[in-house]
Amino acid sequence: MKALVKHSLAIAAMALLGATAPALAADAFPTKPVRLIVSSAAGGFLDVNVRLVARYMSDKLGQQVVVENRPGAGGLLAFRSVKASPADGYTLLAAGNTVAIQQAVNREPGYDLAKDFTGVGPLTRTPFLLLTAPSQPDKDLGAMITRAKANPAKLDYASAGNGSTTHLVAAYFAQKAGLDLTHVPYKGNSAAWPDVISGRVSMIFEPWGTAAPMIREGRMKALGVTSTKRLEVLPALPTIAEQGVPGYSFYFWVGLMAPAGTPKEVVQKLSDALRSAVNMPEVKNRFRDDGAEAMLMSPDEFTHFLKDEATGMSKLVSDLKLPKE
Repeated sequence: MKALVKHSLAIAAMALLGATAPALAADAFPTKPVRLIVSSAAGGFLDVNVRLVARYMSDKLGQQVVVENRPGAGGLLAFRSVKASPADGYTLLAAGNTVAIQQAVNREPGYDLAKDFTGVGPLTRTPFLLLTAPSQPDKDLGAMITRAKANPAKLDYASAGNGSTTHLVAAYFAQKAGLDLTHVPYKGNSAAWPDVISGRVSMIFEPWGTAAPMIREGRMKALGVTSTKRLEVLPALPTIAEQGVPGYSFYFWVGLMAPAGTPKEVVQKLSDALRSAVNMPEVKNRFRDDGAEAMLMSPDEFTHFLKDEATGMSKLVSDLKLPKE
């Protein structure tokens, strides 16, 4: 009888230990560096802001947060890599709208945003500026729209490639404005700058952070911004919606995602560290100077946001009749 009691107590103790092990593991997290896999090359808006936030996340977590760039295939290499990583919180995806767009424009993207990832939280969002060369004849966006309507398919726009964010923002603008514009894809926005500056291509959409130097140096001029209200750093520049395209807005957002199945306690710790970083005055000031703004959401809110983005981008791609690759 005593042996039976001892055996039962042992089983109960093992069950209790089993039940508390995940909680203890979550309490100890992280015990090693956390990797942020960035789906773009170094130097762009996504990479710069992720590196800025990673420094402050490291302070909060007590472990180094390492940023690794894994560009290629429009971000698919990074998306698929993080999807296949262990769901333990030590490998996260740092990406923007492209993670929703690529799923919409590819027949076989190799991931499902709603099923394969859980949201940690967003960092920031920024609108785009519609840029043209100073040599272009249009003094404002209204003049460009009038010229484009009078010359169907004669005006064109550059983008970072088929299915890129800058492709979608421009195609959506053309649809809302009722314009027939020709798409000229490049391997990245920066590759298109010389042709836009020279006037060989009519326009390009660029975030303020990378557009600002070209505007200040007189190499480009801005005709409008895709935000819902004017930027603090450019109060004299009207929004595109103000200039005859009502209801039009478009933002590039940046956020962190973990593989589906990552323990909620771990996701919450990562989210708390991210929120702390985004709330730092130095970070907020940097966002503002770049024409961007901080975004704050709980993991559940951001997960729902990602699902909505996937649905919305799929509809937009369908409405624009963009072919799937």
